Amino acid sequence: MKKICIIGGDARLKTVKHHLENQNFFVSTLGLYPNDKGDISLADIIILPVPTTRDNVTVFTPLTNKVIPLSEVFEKTENQLILCCNYNFENRKCIDYNTLDSYALLNAVPTAEGAIKIAIENTNFTIWQSKILVIGNGRVGKILANRLKNLGAFVTVSARKPKDFAELEALGFNYINTEKLENLYLGYDIIFNTVDFPVLSDKTLENLPCSLLLDLSSKGGFNLEYAKSLGLNAQKAPALPGKTAPKTAGKILAKTVSELIRFYN
Repeated sequence: MKKICIIGGDARLKTVKHHLENQNFFVSTLGLYPNDKGDISLADIIILPVPTTRDNVTVFTPLTNKVIPLSEVFEKTENQLILCCNYNFENRKCIDYNTLDSYALLNAVPTAEGAIKIAIENTNFTIWQSKILVIGNGRVGKILANRLKNLGAFVTVSARKPKDFAELEALGFNYINTEKLENLYLGYDIIFNTVDFPVLSDKTLENLPCSLLLDLSSKGGFNLEYAKSLGLNAQKAPALPGKTAPKTAGKILAKTVSELIRFYN
């Protein structure tokens, strides 16, 4: 029987634990529950959370605040399969499951729904007939734009590649070039950013009339504090799946983990 150790994480990892136990795996945990004492060195497979770390020093352990250095994971592993998110252990058999379409595409659904939830709660008008800009046509941007359009919004998507422009046109979306955002008047009711690098300059922020500016990226697509100082309703909302739909997000992660374990067996 394969032994699995889940290290850190939030409610999503609890769902993963339950799912794997139902498949007759022996699962221990470390930093997921108070006083748990899973042994990294005895496990065949290590599962790390979403994200694996927030400081590049310790494992993300929001439910227990237990301090588990990444160096400890490295030192206690050698031939184990390590499954992590947005991180890589050099010279180890390590897979970043967040790079897999099978995970990231499905995980974009609770991200999009969570973003729409925030938009509804932070505006005094409907999504229906609102003018909305989605910056980025990646995994999250595609799902979000589709959901907003289905709710009756007038959606414009910004992208960079001719391939994306053709796809958006074929799907009936208005589109603009992300590289030209600074030169355009962005007269939208709501703007969602999904791009993980600066796309809105301070000058652009100074001319925004939007009622909500929501950043879904990890690193940020604009200067959040400057946007707030201008009186904009600007918010950062990373890691939405674990906050707004942990059960579904956990099932998605559990499915991905199970497939990876079967493949590497």
